[in-house]
Amino acid sequence: MSYADQVFIQNCKDILSRGVWDTDRPVRPRWEDGSPAHTIKLFGVVNRYNLKEEFPIITVRKQFLKSAVDELLWIWQKKSNNIHDLNSHVWDSWADETGSIGKAYGYQMGVKHRYPEGEMDQVDRVLFDLKNNPTSRRIMTNIYNHHDLSEMGLYPCAYSMTFNVSGNTLNTILNQRSQDMLAANGWNVMQYAVLTHMMAQVSGLEAGEFVHVIADAHIYDRHVPVIEELISRTPFDAPKFTLDPAVTDFYDFTPASVKLEGYQAHTLEGKIPVAV
Repeated sequence: MSYADQVFIQNCKDILSRGVWDTDRPVRPRWEDGSPAHTIKLFGVVNRYNLKEEFPIITVRKQFLKSAVDELLWIWQKKSNNIHDLNSHVWDSWADETGSIGKAYGYQMGVKHRYPEGEMDQVDRVLFDLKNNPTSRRIMTNIYNHHDLSEMGLYPCAYSMTFNVSGNTLNTILNQRSQDMLAANGWNVMQYAVLTHMMAQVSGLEAGEFVHVIADAHIYDRHVPVIEELISRTPFDAPKFTLDPAVTDFYDFTPASVKLEGYQAHTLEGKIPVAV
């Protein structure tokens, strides 16, 4: 059984057994038919994944790693806020008529700031420090910029990454204010595990522990039957993850740079409703 499956299944069981419903309160998200999208949630979920032992990808539901990496690079490498630069349609609901999601995600990563070493955006600052100041406790990104929230199509969910080097090992923490367990948990975990591997490789380090901190881990009301089906399934073993060893510059990575060997996963029939 994949360790990521163990974590996902336990998280979902905990939410369903100990979670708090918001059905007695008005909520912002809506289903496609206009009905309010209520959730059952747990506060303060923390999951740890040892990337030296296993790649964290769930098997109770098939995950599409290259699509997830394409979105990751759209934000971190292209630093784009336009869905026309993305090969999937996961952001279509939050884009305007030009394809822009406003001053969100990639836009924030690309804003340059002045440092003693010169002008750098958040990604370049991380890359610089990992190579030149690996003992620093200040290597992090944050895209939850209150000044620009009113101009964002969606407030950032996964909003902060902290990078910390111990010896020759790169460990990371992803802070997430909100997590849709069905639609996004498996997706975000494998994305930021890949980012940890990428940052480690181009910095001459080894990927170590990835810690995922979720403030509000929730399951939407219409997702409960699907979640119950998923956590009743028998998971497969984790596949082997490889990253193209020839890439030494973060900006040279592509979705083709990642590979899974021996990935087996259950399929999920039908379209999952998404709350917007």
